[in-house]
Amino acid sequence: MPASPLPIAVLHLDESCLGNGRAGATPGGAGGLIEVRAAGRIQRRDFYIHSPDTTNNRMALAGAIAALRLLAGKGKRLRVLLVSDSEYLVKGMREWVPGWIARGWKRKGGEIENLELWRVLVDSARMHEVQWTWVRGHRGHPKNEYANDLAVKAATEQVTSHGAVDSEFEAWLGAHQAKHKFAGYDSDRAFAEIESRLAAGESFRLAEA
Repeated sequence: MPASPLPIAVLHLDESCLGNGRAGATPGGAGGLIEVRAAGRIQRRDFYIHSPDTTNNRMALAGAIAALRLLAGKGKRLRVLLVSDSEYLVKGMREWVPGWIARGWKRKGGEIENLELWRVLVDSARMHEVQWTWVRGHRGHPKNEYANDLAVKAATEQVTSHGAVDSEFEAWLGAHQAKHKFAGYDSDRAFAEIESRLAAGESFRLAEA
């Protein structure tokens, strides 16, 4: 008997670092929108984490780790599409990590930056069946913009959600649509289209609004 198909989840993640690259402490945050279908309904949850001194790249990795571990919290293995505007994260998992692992976690050009986070991320990704896809940031993708707002809030206020919490995405989207932004965007339809493509085994290269 064939195995039952894995439940599907879509993660929209973003990260923030205030004063990235400057001297002194650079507080950061990461956040994301988690979408799953449960009991026939699309359910959304938010999460966000913070760090008092970090970088954009470290927060991108930490945010992905947090999201994947949240999904695995009840012992479920999922088919996940992880959407991020961090080329460092997406290109790293798609292109760099396989070579690093083959070489015993080494790279040709010297030490691997943020090695400890990469290793934890690989372990976290193994809990699921994950596709990594990139979206250009700040180009009108509603769920990416929402994840950005969560990340900036976490960085600015130095707050962490301590797990997944009820999402405010629909209220956020409604407020923006009332100002004639994201007109015609149907968040449920967008999720259902991705869900259908994942269920059919389609591979994603770039995320779509």
